[in-house]
Amino acid sequence: CGAEAPVLVEGIVRTAARMRETLAAGGRVLVCGNGGSAAESQHFAAELSGRFRRERRALPALALTVDTSALTAIGNDYGFEHVFARQVEAYGRRGDVLVVLSTSGRSPNVVAAARAGQAQGLHVVALTGHDAGPLAGVAHEVLAVPAADTARVQEVHLTVLHALCEEVERALAE
Repeated sequence: CGAEAPVLVEGIVRTAARMRETLAAGGRVLVCGNGGSAAESQHFAAELSGRFRRERRALPALALTVDTSALTAIGNDYGFEHVFARQVEAYGRRGDVLVVLSTSGRSPNVVAAARAGQAQGLHVVALTGHDAGPLAGVAHEVLAVPAADTARVQEVHLTVLHALCEEVERALAE
């Protein structure tokens, strides 16, 4: 980890602050990723809309990975590359936060979602591995885990997402 750890922590602090501000102002958090990152997206959205550790109001968070009808219809009509971008277009509002997860930083549908989020005025946060790939150029904040192994990156992503939940919940529960 070395020198990358403070940079990652600083990004987590900035991202948590942005999420707190967005949620306190009535905005929402959208999340997406593929495979294991899809599962982590759903987990994160559930922690926000349900609860993590504290009792507090439900927070508007939506995993763009859960609606199989939307995923298959968009995939069929527009191509798999657009399954998240179309949902960002449908549900995202200026000022919302879009969290995109891609261990490689290169998943075409995740990059397309980030571009759609940028175009609509969402604050885009990318969780990636050591090489953020094309996501580095389209995210406002890149939380790059200093590892190349997919399993290790996903494990740290879960820790990052839990840290975000902890900070957001602490601030909004008080």
